[in-house]
Amino acid sequence: MKKFLCILLITFISLFTVLNFAACDFNSFFDDVKNTITHAIDDIFGTGNNKTPEPAQYKDIEIAESDISVHFLELGNKYTGDCTLVKTGNTEILIDCGSKTSSIETVSSYLKGYVTDGIIEYVIVTHAHEDHYAGFATSVKQNSIFDLFDCRTIITFSQSNQAETAVMYNNFFRELSDEIGNGAKHYTADNCYNGADGAQRVYPLENGYEFEILYNKYYFEKASKGENDHSVCCMVQGNGKHFLFTGDLEEKGEKALADRYKEDHSDINFSDFKVDLYKAGHHGSKTSTTVYFLQVFKPLRCCVCCCAGSPEYTEDNANQFPTQTFVDNIAPFTKEIYVTTLCVDYKNNVFKSFNGNIVLTVKGADVGLKCSDNNVILKDSEWFKQKRTLPDAWK
Repeated sequence: MKKFLCILLITFISLFTVLNFAACDFNSFFDDVKNTITHAIDDIFGTGNNKTPEPAQYKDIEIAESDISVHFLELGNKYTGDCTLVKTGNTEILIDCGSKTSSIETVSSYLKGYVTDGIIEYVIVTHAHEDHYAGFATSVKQNSIFDLFDCRTIITFSQSNQAETAVMYNNFFRELSDEIGNGAKHYTADNCYNGADGAQRVYPLENGYEFEILYNKYYFEKASKGENDHSVCCMVQGNGKHFLFTGDLEEKGEKALADRYKEDHSDINFSDFKVDLYKAGHHGSKTSTTVYFLQVFKPLRCCVCCCAGSPEYTEDNANQFPTQTFVDNIAPFTKEIYVTTLCVDYKNNVFKSFNGNIVLTVKGADVGLKCSDNNVILKDSEWFKQKRTLPDAWK
């Protein structure tokens, strides 16, 4: 197709030149030629204002042979929740473990396939919401992820609006205390960002990668309501690749993070900067993934951890995850959006894979993507066609 368009472009330019030399008055014709050339250039080189790149042709990279792999897990139920595994060599980061304590069996079974030594080097617990930390906050009668794996360094939220009497909140700190008693190091996100009390802002991984705890003003002050803005945010990076995780951070937090990231990384040319992977903030809600935030980080691909179309939080279709607002905001930046789970019938507990477990792999400069069910991007799914409006950037 590109070859044909190039030939067509050359033909038009040649015709334009001949007519111009002949001093013919074909103004309207020339306008048509100009428009055709402009559209041809846009199609060939992707320079149109609202163009988003076509989905990449991924390499077939085995997870075991990759330099790094990022896994977004299905959680085995109809509920929305986050659980992400990052693996480089024999080093793992586990970011959150939702959605319910009943998800632990599904999660631990998956993790055992990759955490072959039983040691998770880093655990990040973004904030005190059940759909993010239930797997660490069990009763004394049930094994938590801390019981099932040797977790060496645990980084947790710095603030919370939870009542001190909240059962799951107290369960979490009991389980955390037990793991610290077994030798784990524990730091809060504010200590990591400031490099205080033995914590680090940047932690080395393997294969040339590291992860950085990013700034969030709500490490240092209480959010006006809820827990979302207290989320621990981090960037896994190396070898020219960047993977961004912001928990459930919302608009004010996203702006503060983006502004400070530009200050902390003044060596980056942000006009060209793009993150290779972004976990959609707050499951693709209307309160996160804001336009300003996207303009700074410009994701090439995005994964949404949710049970798509679930009425768990609202009966309003447009605001069920992933929301129409999320779609409209991110559309100018990427078409490559993948979703873990699909709600079929909430009342009768029927759900199935949307894409399933989503795994991004990198080997050198090559990127691979494997989904346990299918690799259909969000906009091409039947659910999207029935439940969402196609934004102009995707037309």
